[in-house]
Amino acid sequence: MPEASPVVGPRRALPPNDPRQYDDLAGEWWRPDGAFAMLHWLARARAALVPPASTQDALLVDLGCGAGLLAPHLAGKGYRHVGVDLTRSALDQAAAHGVTVLQGDATAVPLADGCAAVVSAGELLEHVPDWRRAVAEACRLLRPGGLLVLDTLNDTLLARLVAVELGERLPTVPRGIHDHRLFVDARALVAECARHGVALRLRGVRPELGGTLAWLLRRWRGADRPVRTEPRIVPTRSTAVLYQGSGRREG
Repeated sequence: MPEASPVVGPRRALPPNDPRQYDDLAGEWWRPDGAFAMLHWLARARAALVPPASTQDALLVDLGCGAGLLAPHLAGKGYRHVGVDLTRSALDQAAAHGVTVLQGDATAVPLADGCAAVVSAGELLEHVPDWRRAVAEACRLLRPGGLLVLDTLNDTLLARLVAVELGERLPTVPRGIHDHRLFVDARALVAECARHGVALRLRGVRPELGGTLAWLLRRWRGADRPVRTEPRIVPTRSTAVLYQGSGRREG
């Protein structure tokens, strides 16, 4: 059986969760079977929580937008899509996919209070040294009645085992992309959102088993094989590893 082609070439030795990794992995963002494949699956699931815009000028702020993976799944929903990220190489790709980009920190976003109909924080909070400040910013940006959607990793031993010890040995997750010390306790996140006027509802999610195994098999057989159908993110009873949240701001 032929060995799978490597997902990426040689990378610098960097600490876990170092933002410079995203420059080293810049060529991976839009490869369907690349190192960020699972972010594509999650973006589609997150976008499914976003309803069509109710006004012509509705703004969606995409915190930690990366290369704009949410954009294709928002097409036709009627939002002005503004993406905020630290990494210039990712933002350049997001702009090429129709996102209006801002280079900046998710804990200090250069946008006005209450400007957004929707704020998305996808796979962001577990990468932010102070996730509470990022939550405060997300809630600040929301207009009354605005919608917050997010997904992140729970601060549990099981999440560390699945996402780091096991996950980072598979081609779905680049090695060293996480620091488990930043994972976000689900109950603390709900409480923090409530403190800022957003009633967040959570559900556990995971990649579907059959589709993921088929995807891994294609990767193992050869990275140049074409993608057929990407795995779906499906609900699960437990929030112990990966969870998704949505909630509206009061007012």
